[in-house]
Amino acid sequence: MADTLSRSWKCVLAALPKAGRTCVWLLKIILPVSLLVMLLQYFGWLETFSVYLSPVFSAIGLPAETAVIFLTSCFCPLYTSIALIATTSLGLREATILALMCLTSHNLIVESTIQGKTGSTFWGMNALRIGMAFVIAFALNRVMPTEGWGYIGVERSVEAFGSLREVFTVWFTGAMQVIITILLVVTSLLILHGVLEEFKLMKGLSAIFTPLMRVFGLPKDTAFLWLVGNVVGLAYGGAIMMEQLEQKKLSYKNSNLLNYHLAVSHSLLEDTIVFAAIGIPVLWILCTRLLFAAAVVWIRRGIGYASKTH
Repeated sequence: MADTLSRSWKCVLAALPKAGRTCVWLLKIILPVSLLVMLLQYFGWLETFSVYLSPVFSAIGLPAETAVIFLTSCFCPLYTSIALIATTSLGLREATILALMCLTSHNLIVESTIQGKTGSTFWGMNALRIGMAFVIAFALNRVMPTEGWGYIGVERSVEAFGSLREVFTVWFTGAMQVIITILLVVTSLLILHGVLEEFKLMKGLSAIFTPLMRVFGLPKDTAFLWLVGNVVGLAYGGAIMMEQLEQKKLSYKNSNLLNYHLAVSHSLLEDTIVFAAIGIPVLWILCTRLLFAAAVVWIRRGIGYASKTH
């Protein structure tokens, strides 16, 4: 018992400095970007730019201004999008649709590069993720109830503020809430990851999920990497995936199939917790991501089978 506590405490101590560095890195991106977006809204420049994207985003039930948040998510870590959603005037229904778009298509350069080294192609994964972001948004706009939703973010639009001082006050208040959320979530997840590694629990946990791979259309030998991708994500789990390929524990064919799933649904643990912290419904996140990830894999397998028979 004493040994277990000692090893667990070691994981906590090891996670704290890493969490601090990660949070500082994230905040260097999040704070200026969120302030810039609020200023663009206040001066009306965002509205001017958004007019050109209005037809596309209105078809998926979103105001055109949300295009900037989606475009930001494509190039930045997901926490940037979370901060923007949390400090923007949006109904919960719209925020949920936008959140799932950002969950599907974020940090594309980094994550698609990793997938490009693990059996897939960089441009193929980019096209898949951006395309699926709009497919998911379109489907959600069709099936989600239109009434009974609450509110998320600031309670009025930034354009309605009377002065720049008011804009800065609202931005600072929202930013502080996001900082606290990020600090708590990142620290907790790094401690959890450390404990899983220290006690070598990942292999055992992956065995539990092996039967689920059949439902997702994935081979059994992808269960461990599926768990890695959903606990630590693509950016951090990429090294483990490449190691598995080098050791020939997984074929490039099966890795490519897994990448189709992870392109739509990865980091389920972290992403769900963080978005739930700002009010996005957990079930909509989990069910939507897993359903569409499974659909993508089965469609990919169907195309592969059809091409072999012709």
